[in-house]
Amino acid sequence: MHSTRHRLLLASTIVAAAALGACKGGEKQPAAESTAAATTPDTSAGAASSGGTVTPGPGGKVIVVELITDATGNYFKPKDLEAKPNDVIRYTLTAGVHNVDFLPDSNPGKTGLPKASEMLQLPGQTFDVAVKSFAPGHYYFQCDPHAALGMRGHLEVEKED
Repeated sequence: MHSTRHRLLLASTIVAAAALGACKGGEKQPAAESTAAATTPDTSAGAASSGGTVTPGPGGKVIVVELITDATGNYFKPKDLEAKPNDVIRYTLTAGVHNVDFLPDSNPGKTGLPKASEMLQLPGQTFDVAVKSFAPGHYYFQCDPHAALGMRGHLEVEKED
């Protein structure tokens, strides 16, 4: 009986340590330098690398989309947007814990989709997406943990003038 209790205590300690380590991983980046994305820069796929922001191309602009949790639910604001090839979409966490994912299954035939962002956990964290790699057309994005609750959005990429 003593060895069973010892094994349970040891297993509980290991699980708790693993959970603590996973939680601490999201807190290491200060909000000021936390453009979330894949750890390897992949600006050709539209996403910024960690630790920096994407600058719009000539004549482009930064389009800010807030990721929000409040009394009305979880949502992107705005959830429907239009952009041109030199624009950058800056997803900015306002409240809650969210990510941004342009799922390949929900964007059939589309190429140049960015990888899903890391979970944004601190208000002010951002995930930049350069529109330059998107062909003109309609794109779907979502917050993975809240998609079933309606946290989805649409991007219309217009042709370059």
